[in-house]
Amino acid sequence: MRKIGAFTFLLLWGCQAPENARRESSITLVPCQLSAPGRTARVTAECGTFTVYENRDDGTGRTIDLRVAVVPAIDRDPKPDPLVFLAGGPGQAATESYVSVRSAFERIHRERDIVLVDQRGTGSSNPLRCPKPDDASELWLLEDEAMETWVAQCLEELDADPRFYTTAIAMEDLDAVREALGYKRVNLYGISYGTRAAISYTRQFPDRVRSIILDGIAPPTEVLGVDIARDAQRALDLLVKRCAEDDACAKAFPNPEGDLEVLMSELSTSTSVELRHPRTGAEETFTLYRSMAAFAIRLLSYGQETSALVPLLLHAAAEGDYRPLASQFLMTSGQLEETIADAMGFSVICSEDYPFFDDAEIEQRNEGTYIGTVQIDSLRKLCPLWPRGEIPADFKDALRTDIPALLLSGEADPVTPPSNGELVLSTLENALHLIAPGQGHMVIHRGCIAILAAEFIEAGRHDGLDTACVEDIQPMSFFTSFAGPEP
Repeated sequence: MRKIGAFTFLLLWGCQAPENARRESSITLVPCQLSAPGRTARVTAECGTFTVYENRDDGTGRTIDLRVAVVPAIDRDPKPDPLVFLAGGPGQAATESYVSVRSAFERIHRERDIVLVDQRGTGSSNPLRCPKPDDASELWLLEDEAMETWVAQCLEELDADPRFYTTAIAMEDLDAVREALGYKRVNLYGISYGTRAAISYTRQFPDRVRSIILDGIAPPTEVLGVDIARDAQRALDLLVKRCAEDDACAKAFPNPEGDLEVLMSELSTSTSVELRHPRTGAEETFTLYRSMAAFAIRLLSYGQETSALVPLLLHAAAEGDYRPLASQFLMTSGQLEETIADAMGFSVICSEDYPFFDDAEIEQRNEGTYIGTVQIDSLRKLCPLWPRGEIPADFKDALRTDIPALLLSGEADPVTPPSNGELVLSTLENALHLIAPGQGHMVIHRGCIAILAAEFIEAGRHDGLDTACVEDIQPMSFFTSFAGPEP
């Protein structure tokens, strides 16, 4: 991402003098290959580091080397405003996440550089990770005393002050990187938590933003975690409804809700499962808890390829075969451990969301769900022990701007439902919200949406987009056996 294209105007005609077609960068970039844990794909880029103070206000003390990557535009004379990719989580790294979804940005990449910055605390930018608990398989199984011990151990091992890993501070880093790379304005793409980051950057630096794409929207006005079980239940209810309307699924699994009820009843304590570990291949005995089963179902609901398995997994478990569901839990939780810097996520949530938790509201909003409050209970134990950073006074306010914005939601998203998009849309003056039928979390790579996103970036406006194709997007057929969907 060495060059920035600019329109050449002739001084002879009394217009602006020609700009240098190559931007000036104060960051030394060298050829590199981007990769992601568990993926064989590689992306050719130019990489470097940009050093910032951990405490930006003091300007002294510990520093962080931010990993910066630029995927240069294919065109030899690219547009001057790149696309900045903001990863989710919180805790995922942009230089890793982009590798998995790069195909969705191919058309944008023809004319524009793609800028990737591992947010402080993620990827190769001083990643903040806690050790896995010794006496429990998952964080939400820790009792109060064990949680205190584990948090103290984690904080002692971190080479960081967790108070300085919040969103607004990270967006100050991003703007400094933008300036160092020589870009005047940027286009933003945020996925999940990255939408919160994009909103924060737009609020802090509106003159630097040309356009915004928000995919799977987590607005700062909403409190992360409070609706985790309610939103997951909504997605499962939609899946069950779709199964009932599908002849093959309805015949194979006439009562997914009943299967779930049987599963949760049988796992009221826990059960031992003999299985071959899906990642190592080793035979082992695994203790499956109810909370783990719920976690697996929620994570499987994120994408159409995995949500298509849910009725089959529930039915197998209800009939006493827990191995497929337990294997899915081990697979998904292992992937998260590799890609999420959990301690960075704690710094974000405990500073930006936990102070706004309302216990009575949490109980009321999550009542009657298959997850309940078990996952948010772990945050209610952890956050009082975690150093809390400050947030700007307007951080939780709705974003109000006339900057062109394209909002993307999946109809069956289990974590950032379309209602989040409608909430953000209500305060934007120049925005369009597209909802992909039957889809889960992150939809830019579904159907025609990548093309629409590219057209939006190219034009810098959403009016004129032909969005009729969105209605043609269809979810994947359900698996009626482990051999796959019916032909």
